[in-house]
Amino acid sequence: MLYRELGKTGKNVSILGMGAMRLPIINDVPEKIDQKKTTEMLKYALDNGINYIDTAYPYHHGESEKFLGRFFEDNPHYKKDTFIASKMPSWLISSQEDMYYYLEKQLKDLKMETIDFYLLHSLKPDYWENLRNNNVLEFLDKIVEEKKVKYVGFSFHGEIELFFEIIDDYEWDICQIQLNYMDEYHQAGVEGLKYAKSKGVGTVIMEPLRGGCLTRNIPNEVQEIWDSADDLKTPAQWGFKYLWNYEEVDIVLSGMSSLEEVKENIGYAKNGHPHSLTKNDREIIKEVKMSYREKISIDCNSCGYCMPCPEGLDIPKNFDILNNAYMFNDPDGLKMQYQSLLTEKQRASACSACGQCQEMCPQLIPIIKKLKEVVDTFEN
Repeated sequence: MLYRELGKTGKNVSILGMGAMRLPIINDVPEKIDQKKTTEMLKYALDNGINYIDTAYPYHHGESEKFLGRFFEDNPHYKKDTFIASKMPSWLISSQEDMYYYLEKQLKDLKMETIDFYLLHSLKPDYWENLRNNNVLEFLDKIVEEKKVKYVGFSFHGEIELFFEIIDDYEWDICQIQLNYMDEYHQAGVEGLKYAKSKGVGTVIMEPLRGGCLTRNIPNEVQEIWDSADDLKTPAQWGFKYLWNYEEVDIVLSGMSSLEEVKENIGYAKNGHPHSLTKNDREIIKEVKMSYREKISIDCNSCGYCMPCPEGLDIPKNFDILNNAYMFNDPDGLKMQYQSLLTEKQRASACSACGQCQEMCPQLIPIIKKLKEVVDTFEN
């Protein structure tokens, strides 16, 4: 296993971290974690150098933290060399009392006196504004002083301007952002990654394989590009290698669901050196990106001229999710994203067909027609 220094914390962390959100389950019931299989996975991961585990309050409907608590209680020799990260459920907070309530519950579930890394979960504009108004930064100062947590950070799902605002607002220890070769300019992106590193903030990468989209249902034309490389790799290996190539990346999280995935990903991590992509590698990744992009349904560049919508729709985000469904041939997977990232008012079904947006669109997109396509894809 290779290790990198996690920002200004000075802690050496494995370049591969284990995300505890897609653990093996029984009968497709999220909260019924398969104890035997997950224990086997976790022991193998820790025995082979992984030392960072990421969980959160809602993972496995609240059972992820409880499982980890029991695991480390039963196997205390692993705890001293392992960092545990968890997250405050931002969407459930309406006061500082709520913040303390959930932290105390998480400490109890994890069976720990101190959480190594505690993050504000899934920050986007409304969550951040609410937390800020409830003095969350003061709360973070307090829980570090009280030794309930060692380091603080945030995970992020907004746009780059908000990322800059949050990063500059506090002395964060770490941040967790979505990044992969298809999302270089999406959300915080590469620009956010490099800015965080310039501020000494540790960087934790989530969705390296876009929730599996980059490894499932590979189109023939994309596979042909992968197969033309000088050094053949699996799609998953390409995804990890792309990220570890950045010296600014400290940890790449993987929500592994089987022992086989753990073994494979640990094998990939042995060669996860920065600046290791060859010129041919970079060209291959560029061609794959172009091949995926050719599959989009709507030529929207998110310029925002169609906004604001009088009904409150987030038109560019609706189109972005639809394009992803076409690119990765994964409408079911993107349906979950559609439901989680958009409020009811922001979804395509709220369109009143007023036509105001179409008059403003410089790309001449038939927006009303395409919004109906969004509804047909994700809501019917």
